[in-house]
Amino acid sequence: MYHMVREHINGKKFNSLRVFPAIFDKQIKYLSENGWHSFTMHEAITNKDKLPEKSVVITFDDGYKDNLTNALPILKKYNFKATIYLVNDRHDRDWSGYRKTKNKGAGLKDEPKLSDDEVRELIKSGLIEIGAHTLTHVNLSALGKDESYKEICKSKLLIEKEYNIICDSFAYPFGLYKNSDVFDVVNCGYTNAVTTKTGIADLKNCNLFEIPRITISGKDNMLAFKIKLKRGLRGWKK
Repeated sequence: MYHMVREHINGKKFNSLRVFPAIFDKQIKYLSENGWHSFTMHEAITNKDKLPEKSVVITFDDGYKDNLTNALPILKKYNFKATIYLVNDRHDRDWSGYRKTKNKGAGLKDEPKLSDDEVRELIKSGLIEIGAHTLTHVNLSALGKDESYKEICKSKLLIEKEYNIICDSFAYPFGLYKNSDVFDVVNCGYTNAVTTKTGIADLKNCNLFEIPRITISGKDNMLAFKIKLKRGLRGWKK
């Protein structure tokens, strides 16, 4: 699970969400040189019964412009794929404080987001799947059922209409959701959903609508990255 591929901003929060391009390059190079097979989430779900042991899905949440300008060239370099979970109403919106009020105004609003044409460019590359991440990056756990249903279902419909694609992958914003939200994801026609629960996913046996991910931090060095590949967690202790 990634968010941004860009330089850190001194004195700003959320640098853990910002992975240096040079570090991202080293991480993808390591995967490539060590026999990892790259899939989009849609491909991984479709082929879940016959995936190679070393299978990986690179995911990006939210829809930042650097996913195109910085991440895509590196993915192309190693012929790796990724799934980007897109917030529909992502421009001029500050979701920094939707989870914790103290984070309001922490800078995510100012991060350049992908334009619709840039999303089309990503799709055209053949390496990128576009998934949904709700209309407004809302905290689903704080919403009523009807509001949650709209955020989940309309996000899919708008993505499919805007980009003329099938959108069947979903990510819960902040990893926060109610049991009823899982049912909504199923009923809205998605085939899978990812969480922020930390761990290595066994797609043959896990709930395909509550898939764990390995969180990659902008503060991880290569040792931490390698350990996470083995354990899903940073360090040897829980």
